[in-house]
Amino acid sequence: MSQQKPLGTGFGRASTTADVIKGIDLTGKTIIVTGANAGLGQQTARTLAGAGAHVIAVARNPDKACAALEGVANVEFDTLDLSDSASIHAFADHFLASGRPLHVLINNAGIFCRPFALDGRGIESHFAINHLGHYELTVRLWPALKKAGGARVVTVSSLAHRITGVDFEDINFEKREYQPILGYAQSKTANVLFAVELDRLGQSDNIRSFAVHPGVVVQTDIINHFSEEERRGVGEWTEDGRPVVNAEQGYKSIPQGAATSVWAATSPQLHGLGGVYCESSDIAPVLTPEQVASWGGIAADPSHPAGVMDFAIDPETARRLWALSENLTGTRLS
Repeated sequence: MSQQKPLGTGFGRASTTADVIKGIDLTGKTIIVTGANAGLGQQTARTLAGAGAHVIAVARNPDKACAALEGVANVEFDTLDLSDSASIHAFADHFLASGRPLHVLINNAGIFCRPFALDGRGIESHFAINHLGHYELTVRLWPALKKAGGARVVTVSSLAHRITGVDFEDINFEKREYQPILGYAQSKTANVLFAVELDRLGQSDNIRSFAVHPGVVVQTDIINHFSEEERRGVGEWTEDGRPVVNAEQGYKSIPQGAATSVWAATSPQLHGLGGVYCESSDIAPVLTPEQVASWGGIAADPSHPAGVMDFAIDPETARRLWALSENLTGTRLS
């Protein structure tokens, strides 16, 4: 936890991808972005390619990603379904066969507040896709990350991690009532814990890991399954159906939302650091119990100050999650 302290980067909630990439040359770098077909993933891929990186934009529908990034140089496209272990292994094998180093992996894709469902292995869908899919992908790509001689893994989490930790005794909500926000929040806490343990395991190979909260960004496909009434009910849409964009209140545009992923992937300000949770292009502070209590139990209100819950960065819990992920996927570092 000693590194979980703001750096004073000079960026803030309103900073955009153009702001954080300024002056950075990524020529010669290879970067994979998951969920690059729309929204934050598309903006992230576009920004990194514009800075000279060779970007592999992956999605369940690569044709959609290709259309979204039409005309952008330095981008190739491939298929990846994070709910399907065979798809993950096929993509990783294809990339590894190319012999290329992987300088940055951005685990961006995910689902949000879906009705209860289990994946093919019998795992709750948010945990399976948002966490286990990216765990499995990262571990399979480990040889390419090592080959880079200095790599970063950025995993998109959420301030929703503040709602709940990982219930190791009931991952699949067999003993407690399922609520979509709890499934999502558990997976987002898992994303932070994953970044903590990944960084510990990767330091000897100069592989550093970061979890990021992009801000609340409603101009994306992630809430397409919400009704208009549901969207208005969470305060992210106006009565006339327009998305709210107010960075200081935590409601960001897509370029503002993608900024922290781009910053964590590329910024020299993070040299020598890792295993931390970031917001608004800076490392977030650890929240105190007093702060959370003062919010009246609504920990995930985007207007609250930046911060990470201590249970999400606990190293022992992170190791426990890693062991569980190994067992559930059968995939281990080699």
